[in-house]
Amino acid sequence: MRCSTIQRVTRETNISVKLTLDGTGDMNINTGIGFLDHMLVLFASHGQFDINIECKGDIYVDAHHTVEDLGIVLGEAFSQALGDKKGINRYSSIILPMDESLAMVNVDISGRPYLHYNVKELPPSLGKLDSQVFEEFFRGFVNHCKATIHINLIYGRNGHHIIECIFKAFGRALSEAVKSGSSDRIPSTKGILD
Repeated sequence: MRCSTIQRVTRETNISVKLTLDGTGDMNINTGIGFLDHMLVLFASHGQFDINIECKGDIYVDAHHTVEDLGIVLGEAFSQALGDKKGINRYSSIILPMDESLAMVNVDISGRPYLHYNVKELPPSLGKLDSQVFEEFFRGFVNHCKATIHINLIYGRNGHHIIECIFKAFGRALSEAVKSGSSDRIPSTKGILD
């Protein structure tokens, strides 16, 4: 079973993540930020990942450190659980609707971190979160998972629906990319994904 446990403690956050890639969407998520919990529940449910997240952050300052560091730890958890990446699909693309919003997420578990984040329709804040922190979450994730991820909002009006659409698409796209097939080879002509 492809699992990982990561703990990261800094002066700003204390985060532990337990992850099972081949799960059922069973989750226990507590970040101290309701809107972020909601997005991570959608991610785990639509990706069918079993995730336990406990996070204490300096949210009395603002949510930036907590959201960014959570992306870092979650990226590390996925990287560790993937191991040598033998047999994974590697690539995936999802276009997902959420009411009036439509988002596309493309994933390559390449060993090369890169984020393309094209989301322009967000209001300045969502819940109690500065909407700019979501890009930092995804940047932290790609840098520590070592994946290439393109997130494009095709269109949308409601900020809540837009971010919900993106997190659902992210969960589904990542689930397909990390899925283990019948092959035991590393899906690269180089023989390595690093």
